[in-house]
Amino acid sequence: MARRRERSSFAQALLASNAVAVTIRRFDSHCLALKVVMLEIPGKACGTCYFCCKVLEIEEMKKTAGKLCEHCVTTGGCGIYSTRPQVCRDYHCQWKEDRGLPATMRPDKVGTLLMDDPDSDEYHAVCDPEKPFSWRNPLVFKHLVAEAKAGRMVVAKAGLRAWRIYADGHWQESA
Repeated sequence: MARRRERSSFAQALLASNAVAVTIRRFDSHCLALKVVMLEIPGKACGTCYFCCKVLEIEEMKKTAGKLCEHCVTTGGCGIYSTRPQVCRDYHCQWKEDRGLPATMRPDKVGTLLMDDPDSDEYHAVCDPEKPFSWRNPLVFKHLVAEAKAGRMVVAKAGLRAWRIYADGHWQESA
């Protein structure tokens, strides 16, 4: 019993330290749900970055791409964090989760948000519609080509415009 309390308090301490809890569900007779705790990567906090709050379209809030969310706190954070829509809860910033992406590629520094498309296997580079070619930043472009070489379909987006990036480094605007 003491060991069970130890694990529980350890898990609570991790969650209290800004760790992210992820639930993995299995539907067999041995395990219905397993909780895994993922620690944040040091130096990879949002801080004053609120680029996702500007460039992403959020249909549930009638927010268009390129318009700053009305709930965004520009010093960092969300004014409705505890009641934010599910789409915001499900969003994962690739820069925060990928140890291979350097601090110099933080979305607000390069003008490009990197993310896996939740509805497909595509890898997206989302730019502010006011700066549609931010994805051409040499650091970002090199990363996008590497993703394409790894077999991913890579798409750069800015508002209603989109470009496909290929493994050989060429790109083509798509309709």
